Amino acid sequence: MKYVLVLLLAMVAMLDSVSAQKVFSVDAAYQADVKIFVVDAAYQADLLVFKVDAAYQAEKNEGLWFFVDAAYQADKKVFFVENAYQADLLIYFVDVKYQAKWEEAAKKHLMY
Repeated sequence: MKYVLVLLLAMVAMLDSVSAQKVFSVDAAYQADVKIFVVDAAYQADLLVFKVDAAYQAEKNEGLWFFVDAAYQADKKVFFVENAYQADLLIYFVDVKYQAKWEEAAKKHLMY
């Protein structure tokens, strides 16, 4: 019975953590969960990101990001690096919501 309860609690915690992509940009690399570099073209990116206008519009781990005002509100804290080789994740900001997607599924775990 204990095992089932622990398993259910873990599943609820995981579902809550993937329910949105609320992101906060930190001031230093050591504060970040993920280091990010913004590339010049979509074909260079691991993830195509669309910035949504409200937190409820950010959905799962599909590249729909909402930038929050405080670190405690964020699902992930990110730091934007100056060079691609410093980054964990290469992103490209797209203009329309339907273009947001993962190009490199192997790095999807970085945003969970």
